Amino acid sequence: MIESYGNAEAQRIFEDGKTKKLPKELLKRALQLLDIMENIESLNDLKIKAFPPDIRLHSLKGEHKGRYAIDINKVAGWRITFEFNDGKFIRVVVENYHKG
Repeated sequence: MIESYGNAEAQRIFEDGKTKKLPKELLKRALQLLDIMENIESLNDLKIKAFPPDIRLHSLKGEHKGRYAIDINKVAGWRITFEFNDGKFIRVVVENYHKG
């Protein structure tokens, strides 16, 4: 379940199906992943239910330590990042953190 959002973009995508920053061709995929996150309670379920299965779920390092990321689109660099605690996704963000 998504407990909180870390940016307005993630919340806008999930609640309204709209985007201001994410490329439009990635919107459907982002919405699918957020919907899966809303309806599961474990990181293992995220790996199993996200399709295709290779969402590259991984923990982040450096200034993002303590957060996880999954790919919306690896080539484009867009990801959903979040913290996970007690079966809840916290501070969910849609971002391209490699792009400066």
